[in-house]
Amino acid sequence: MAGTLLSKNNNFGTMPVFMTAISTILGAILFLRFGYAVGHVGFFGIVGIIILGHLVSIPTALAVAEIATNQKVQGGGAYYIISRSFGLNIGGAIGITMYMSQAISVAFYVIAFAEAFDPLIQYMADNFGWLLYDKRAISLPTMGLIALLVLRKGANIGMKALYVVVVLLFLSLLFFLFGHPIDGHTHEHLAAHIDNPDSFFFVFTIVFPAFTGLAAGLGLSGDLRDPKKSIPQGTIWATVIGMIIYLIIAYKLAISASPEDLVGDQLIMQRISAWGPIIPIGLAAACLSSALGSIMVAPRTLQAIGLDEIFPSLHVNKWFAKGKGTSNEPFNSSLISIAIAFFFILIGDVNMVAQIIAMFFMVTYGAICLISFLEHFAADPSYRPTFRSRWYYSLLGAILSVWLMFKMNFSYALASIIIMVLIYYVISHYSKEKKGFQNLFRGLVFQLSRQLQVIAQRAEKEELDKHWRPFVICISRDSFKRRAAFDLLRWLSYKYGFGTYIHFIEGFLTQETNEESVNSLNRLINLASGSRSRVYLDTIISPSYTSAIAQVIQLAGISGRGNNMILFEFSRSEPEGLSEAINNYSIMTSTNFDVCVLNTSFKGFGYRKEVHLWITSEDYENANLMILMAYIILGHPEWRKGFIRIFAVYDESVLEERREGLLSLIKSGRLPISPTNVELIPIDEANKLKDIVTEKSADADLTIIGFRDLDIAIEKFTGYGDNMANILFINSFKEKIIK
Repeated sequence: MAGTLLSKNNNFGTMPVFMTAISTILGAILFLRFGYAVGHVGFFGIVGIIILGHLVSIPTALAVAEIATNQKVQGGGAYYIISRSFGLNIGGAIGITMYMSQAISVAFYVIAFAEAFDPLIQYMADNFGWLLYDKRAISLPTMGLIALLVLRKGANIGMKALYVVVVLLFLSLLFFLFGHPIDGHTHEHLAAHIDNPDSFFFVFTIVFPAFTGLAAGLGLSGDLRDPKKSIPQGTIWATVIGMIIYLIIAYKLAISASPEDLVGDQLIMQRISAWGPIIPIGLAAACLSSALGSIMVAPRTLQAIGLDEIFPSLHVNKWFAKGKGTSNEPFNSSLISIAIAFFFILIGDVNMVAQIIAMFFMVTYGAICLISFLEHFAADPSYRPTFRSRWYYSLLGAILSVWLMFKMNFSYALASIIIMVLIYYVISHYSKEKKGFQNLFRGLVFQLSRQLQVIAQRAEKEELDKHWRPFVICISRDSFKRRAAFDLLRWLSYKYGFGTYIHFIEGFLTQETNEESVNSLNRLINLASGSRSRVYLDTIISPSYTSAIAQVIQLAGISGRGNNMILFEFSRSEPEGLSEAINNYSIMTSTNFDVCVLNTSFKGFGYRKEVHLWITSEDYENANLMILMAYIILGHPEWRKGFIRIFAVYDESVLEERREGLLSLIKSGRLPISPTNVELIPIDEANKLKDIVTEKSADADLTIIGFRDLDIAIEKFTGYGDNMANILFINSFKEKIIK
C-alpha cells in the first residue's frame, strides 16, 4: 500500500457516525418527495416502499457492523470494506462508481436546499415584485460556501455545523408531528391515492436515496477513534430510528392532506406543521447537513482509492491520496468532488440525480451483503467478528439489491453494471497484481466441496453402482517423461469422472524430498495449466512404489468417495516398467479396484478419432466397463470427431447370439455406436488374438483390450509392434451396469 488510510488525528466517536447517517436519511427526500410518494401509492404503498427499502438497508447495516468488527477499518468507509474483501480490482471498480454517487449526492442536496427557499421567493414576488426565475442563483453560491468551509476547515468544522443542523432537523419534525390537517381535509381511506399514479417502483426509485444514509456514516471510518465500535452502533441506530420516523411521517401525511394536495405541493409539510416556517428551515437544515455529510465522505473515498493506486497513473494516485495537515484532510480529492458537484448543480435535475444515486448505492449495498454472505459460508477461521449477523439476512439483502436495481430502472441498472465492468477491466489491465477476489470465493468453494463430499459418502452404495463413473488414480514416477497417462486422466475426468494424478518420489520424507515434492507439484500444475485439465494433481514421497499405492488407495479422492480405479502406465520401448503393475496387482484385486494398464508407443493417441474395443469370451465382466470407458473418453472435445468400433471375438457357434446381445446393449444403453461398427470375428485355436488385433487395429488411435487372469495377461500386455498406437488394458472388478 502506498500510504496510510488513517487520519493522524482520528478523534471522532459514535455520535458523528449516527448524525451523519441520520441527517442523510432524514434529508431532502423526506421534505420534498415524501408527500409525492404518499399521494401516488397511498399509505400502505409507502409502508411497502419503506419496508422494501429497509429489507436492503437493514441487512446492509448488519453486514457492515459484522465486517467492521472483524477487520481494521481505515479511511474510505464502504470502499475500504469492499476492496479488502473482494480485492482491489473489484473494490476499485465499485469504489469509483460509489465515489461518483457520493459526489453527485452533494449536488442533489444543494439543489434541494434551494427548493427550501420557495416560500421566501413567493413572499418576495407577492410583496416586492422580485421573482427569482432560476434557483441556481441560490444553489451555486451555497455550493461555493460549502466548498470554502470544507477546504479551509476540513471535517472538524463540518462536524460542528452538523450538530447545529441536526438539532434544527429534529425540531422541524416535532413541529410537523404536532401540526393539524390542512383546512377542509377530512380523514380518507389510508389506501387513497391520485388517479393515474406513477408506478410503485418509479416512486421507490425517487424515494430510495432517503435510505442511503448508511454509507455516509461509513465514510468517516478514518476519522474514528474506534471504528469497530462506532460504525456498528452508529449505522444500526440511524437505520432503525430512520425507519421508525419515516413510518410515523407517512401516517401523519396520509391523515392530514388529500392525495391531490400531497402531490400538488412539494412543501405540503409546512401547511400541516404547527409552525409552517420551520419546515423550509428544517428542509434547508436537512439538505445542508446531508450535503456536508456527503462532501466529507466523498473525498475520503477518493483519497483511499488513490492510496491503493487504483488509477493507471501513479502521479494521479499520489495527487488524490495527498492529505493536508495533521488530520490528513483530503484537500485534492475535495477539489475534484467540489468540481463534480458544481457540474451537476449547473445541469442536473433532482429526479434524474436521485435515480443515479439510488442505482450506485444499491450496487454498494448489494456488494456489502454479498461479502457478508460469502464470509459466512467460507467459514474462514480468520473471520471472527465480535458482532454477528445471519447469513440469510445478508443473502436477502444481496438478492433484493440486484432485483430492485432492474425493477427501478432497467436501463440505468444495465448502464451502471456495464460502467463498473469497464472500470474493472481497465483497472485489471493496468494492475494485474491487484488480486484478492478469488480469496473470498476459495473458502466458499471449499465449504461446498466439503458438503458434497459428506453427501456423496452417505449415498447408498447400491445407487452409486447403478450410476457408475470412474474415480481414477494414477501414480507415476515418469510424470515428466511421458504425458499419455495424464492425457487419459484428462479425458476421463473432463465430464463424467474424477481423476487424481500423483507424481511418485521414492525415498523417505526429509527436508530435501519435501522441497523436491513442492517443486514437482508446481511444475506439474504449470504443465497442466495449458491443457485446462480437471485432474487433481499431487505428489507422494514413499520408500517404494508399493507403499505409495498402499497409502493412496486408502484415502478418499477429491470427489468425496474412495477411488475405484487405478491406472498404470508403461512404455512399449521400456517393457520393464510393466513390473510395477504386475507386482502390485494383488493389492488392487484385494481392495476391489478396477485396473487399467496403459501401454504407450511413439504413435501416442494418433489423431484421436478411432477407438477399437476387443471383446472376447473372457470379458464377461470387462465388456461393459470397456464400452463405458470408450464412451467417456469420446466425451472430451479433443475426441469430438471420434467413433467406437467393437470387435467381438467368439467361437463361431455363439457369434449370432453375441451380436444380438451387443446390439441390444448398445440400443438400451443409448450408446453412440453404429451397428455397422460392430464386427464379429470367429476364432479357433489356429488363430491368435494378438495377430488379429495387430492387423485390424493398426490404424486405431486407441485400442482397448480386456484381461482377467494375470498370468495370461502378462503375455497379452507385450509383443505389439510399434505400428500400433496406445493400448489400454482393462480389468473390471465386477460387471458394470449400463442403463
